[in-house]
Amino acid sequence: MLIPKLVALLAFGLLATAAPAQTAHDHAAMMAQSSDIPAEPGQGAFAAIAEIVAMLTADPETDWAEVDIAALRQHLIDMDNLVSFAEVTREDRPDGAVFRAGLAGLGGEALSRMVPAHAPVLAAETGWASTAETTGEAIVWTVTSPDNAAAIRALGFFGLMAIGNHHQAHHLGIATGQMVH
Repeated sequence: MLIPKLVALLAFGLLATAAPAQTAHDHAAMMAQSSDIPAEPGQGAFAAIAEIVAMLTADPETDWAEVDIAALRQHLIDMDNLVSFAEVTREDRPDGAVFRAGLAGLGGEALSRMVPAHAPVLAAETGWASTAETTGEAIVWTVTSPDNAAAIRALGFFGLMAIGNHHQAHHLGIATGQMVH
């Protein structure tokens, strides 16, 4: 279905969004009048949702009974809350770092859903040791690699959370009810 197609397109750098359907405001005609229209549709989460919706509407094989844009929206809110509100401390180790992030507030809810899911993905994509545990009031994420300790510390918590080319496929999977992580 869509996930294998998206992964193939991402791998070859060929991903392009489909044109949205015409609305009562005749957006297609408006777009045809000017080639100087910005590509970014505004806010980042809105842009991510718009891109997924365009892909789904362009694919005749879309199983609309499985589509869950609300779940994608919640994940995008988690991403924003994690970046905006998470309070993270770092303890350097000779082979990497240990990150501690409190679970209170908006950032905490996002942390509890995202970090334990991302830790094994980071390990698979980089070969680094990456483990996350919940200690009741905090997430403790340990990332180590004897040959890459400086990179781990330089990237820090937020850079490590952003590593990987799986995010777009992950978002499509959430929206189509095929996967969470």
